[in-house]
Amino acid sequence: MFQILKAEKVIDFMRWSKWTMILSILMIGGSIFSLSTKWLNWGLDFTGGTLIEVGFQQPAQLEEIRTALEAKGFGDATVQNFGSSRDVMVRLRPREGVAGEMLGHQILDAITQGTGETVEMRRIEFVGPNVGDELAENGGLAIIASLICILLYVSARFQWRLAAGAVLALAHDVIITLGVFSFLQIEVDLTIVAALLTVVGYSLNDTIVVFDRIRENFRKMRKGTSAEIMNSSITQTLSRTLITSGTTLLVVIALFTQGGANIHGFALALLLGITVGTYSSIYVASALALKLGITKEHLIIPEVEKEGAELNEMP
Repeated sequence: MFQILKAEKVIDFMRWSKWTMILSILMIGGSIFSLSTKWLNWGLDFTGGTLIEVGFQQPAQLEEIRTALEAKGFGDATVQNFGSSRDVMVRLRPREGVAGEMLGHQILDAITQGTGETVEMRRIEFVGPNVGDELAENGGLAIIASLICILLYVSARFQWRLAAGAVLALAHDVIITLGVFSFLQIEVDLTIVAALLTVVGYSLNDTIVVFDRIRENFRKMRKGTSAEIMNSSITQTLSRTLITSGTTLLVVIALFTQGGANIHGFALALLLGITVGTYSSIYVASALALKLGITKEHLIIPEVEKEGAELNEMP
């Protein structure tokens, strides 16, 4: 009978925590700079405007439609397929002094004249700017409320140092994702807000798994510094993190490349958020908790002496 001893190979993640912290600060600084100078390219859901759906008898040529609209003074129009290659959705920002219905007929005439095809009007919708402001405010409040609830939950389940690391890591993910959208001036609509909330939940789930193993090892491992215990915990959960993130990214990449223009922004937000969230679970949440001075004493449950224990021990 042979006994096989398998030594665990621990990756020294915390060795690079200083450099990854600098990288995170640079990314957050760049995101804040872009947000403060360019801000976000709000979509019609937030700015208001007109949405027009038209139908073609043959597959629509989007570039031809864009050229036709630009020739009539509608160069800012967003043109994309909706549902099928014969259905086209045109979105326009508000125009002063022009009613939504009149604007719809102008767009229809411009497309008909520019393409020479018979075009059918399917739908015209107008979103007012007041509704858009309310949606933007509610979306921001939803993200802030989720971060506060997460802070309370992690504080109650683990310890405030871990909770602070988790919430700062989530804020890190959201800010960097918004910074990329600001830098590239990608249109932000309600699906992007939904994607950001999804990223918050996904990143938190990964962080909770790592923290749960950290707490377990702090109580179980008698030797080792806090950094060594964290390295061991992250190494033990690394395979789970990579498999979960990898399989999720495969689906998101498929949505990004094959899902069409309607969910392009949603898929991009998930792609950025999951990638940055996987990184932040290791090098932001755990590293910040270590910087805040997390030790074994903070996570070990104190033993409570039972009343009468001394009397029972007496002969």
